[in-house]
Amino acid sequence: MEVQGRIKMIDETKTYGNNGFRKRELVVTTEEQYPQHILVEFVQDKCDLLNNYNVGQMVKVSINLRGREWVNPQGETKYFNSIQGWRIENLESEASSDNMPPVPPMEAFEPADDLNEEDHDDLPF
Repeated sequence: MEVQGRIKMIDETKTYGNNGFRKRELVVTTEEQYPQHILVEFVQDKCDLLNNYNVGQMVKVSINLRGREWVNPQGETKYFNSIQGWRIENLESEASSDNMPPVPPMEAFEPADDLNEEDHDDLPF
């Protein structure tokens, strides 16, 4: 499954317990008629996948739905769901980066007026 949208929040990596369990949360806001704010958890080594992403970027996140059953001390059974991310892709075009020079308008490419057909052309083709 996949969730697509704009990054609203990226949390810091948190470590739990003595076994070093790591978790990092990401919120993606979908771009549809009724936008949804989807919380996605990245765990263990997948936490590092978020290091190169920033708030505001358009992304596609590959997810798994997880469900758990828990019996509390009173004997009541409770169920919990989570959305776990395992891959994230940038959807914004790399060509639109600020490192590229701007493209001049088409008016800048008008043919030259001062050429004579009698001028010698020394090009071999």
